[in-house]
Formats: sequence, C-alpha cells, structure tokens
Amino acid sequence: MTVTVYHNPACGTSRNVLGMLEERGIEPQVIEYLKTPPSRETVQALARTAGVPLRALLRENAPPYAELNLADSGLSDEQLLDAIEAHPILLNRPIVITPKGTALCRPKEKLLELL
Repeated sequence: MTVTVYHNPACGTSRNVLGMLEERGIEPQVIEYLKTPPSRETVQALARTAGVPLRALLRENAPPYAELNLADSGLSDEQLLDAIEAHPILLNRPIVITPKGTALCRPKEKLLELL
C-alpha cells in the first residue's frame, strides 16, 4: 500500500500517526512540508481529494492565523493559499494519502478510516 504523509516532526499527532503506520508495517513516503512546502496546486488538490474546503486544512492555533485575520470567512481560497504559501506552518497536519482517500488525521484515529 502506498501511503504519503505530510508531516511535521515537532507535532505529536503527526509522530503518532507515523507510529501507527509503522506498527502496521507500512513505510510511508514522508513529506516534511515545512522543509519542502507543497505547491498551491498540491494544497488545493489535498483539500479537494479530502472532500473538505481549503479552510478545513488551516491550523488555527499557528501564530500567523490570528495575525493575518484568517478567521475572516470572507477571505477567498486564493487569499488562503497566499497565506499558506507564505507561512507553511498554517497547513495543518498530518495529512495522509492512501489508496482509500485523503484526510487530515486529527485525531490520529482518523487514520484507521484510510487503511
């Protein structure tokens, strides 16, 4: 099974998801998105394949969220993508892609739906 994880090693939930995969003998492709930020197109595709609005992938407790007033529901997807592009920490994690689908695995148990 091919599995990709958008990962931040400083995030406990992200580390736990990787551990759950390893326990099942799955070696995922790990993308440390703070080192290698995804393109705007990739972020849009992640939201689309997860079946959620782009806003659902935002990390609301990241400092730039409040500073950029991203809670404003009037902001367009383009404006949200601008913010994520400038501040990749705004992309929530872990985002997991498997043959069964794509999901933000918060809580970590959401991973089970993808296996």
